[in-house]
Amino acid sequence: MAPRLPVSLLALVVAGCAEPAPSSPAPAPVPIVATPAAHAVVDAPDRTPEDRALDAGRRPAELLTFLRARPGMHVGELMAGAGYTAELLARAVAPGGVVYAENPRVILGRSEGPWAARLATPAAKNIVRVDREVDDPFPPEAHDLDLVVVNLVYHDLVWLGVDRMRMNRTIFVALRHGGTYAVIDHSARPGTGLADVRTLHRIDEAVVRREVLSAGFVLLTGDSFLRNPSDTRDWNDSPEAAARRRGTSDCFALLFQKP
Repeated sequence: MAPRLPVSLLALVVAGCAEPAPSSPAPAPVPIVATPAAHAVVDAPDRTPEDRALDAGRRPAELLTFLRARPGMHVGELMAGAGYTAELLARAVAPGGVVYAENPRVILGRSEGPWAARLATPAAKNIVRVDREVDDPFPPEAHDLDLVVVNLVYHDLVWLGVDRMRMNRTIFVALRHGGTYAVIDHSARPGTGLADVRTLHRIDEAVVRREVLSAGFVLLTGDSFLRNPSDTRDWNDSPEAAARRRGTSDCFALLFQKP
């Protein structure tokens, strides 16, 4: 039986950062310079008010720039939820690109309505809906991908019991040589490992690096566009619990590459 989805994760998915030692301080934030193309995607007049309300905390223009998203790319996203990031990617890779947006049953059971509504819009015409479990996320036709994205949900994969080694190896196989794998998530305090994945909805960056590298990837780059050095990282950043602090948690953004 699939684990019951808590309200905190539901709100996140429906609404649709050279490896330091664990004791090393977070790097000082240096804002990424978003490209004009990324700004054009974010400023599209037909984006919904609900999506725009998330932009301040998600930094979508900087995200698309960090991901190096461009027209013609074939992209996969895991745990797409109701599709906030999937739609941004779909707009960025058009024309000629495609986004395979995966959701497992535990997500689909609660986000089906808003997800189906988004898929019916013109902006989502190059999104391929993928209903599969996360440890085997892609259909056979999704191969030689340019990019795979896991945005703000890697920590959820832990407490949901996903076989992350299998998942990361499957992503490795699905990517073309030179393709990239991006993991963005809320950072836990260094050295805490997996202790905070459910209670604080955070994960130790070192764990993500270790798990992804063990699947054969190399670390291409990290970026500080979602860093917040003033975050004490001892509070729950799930949407309801965070309240007014939502969107202010320290997040890491890592870009790995298939050699």
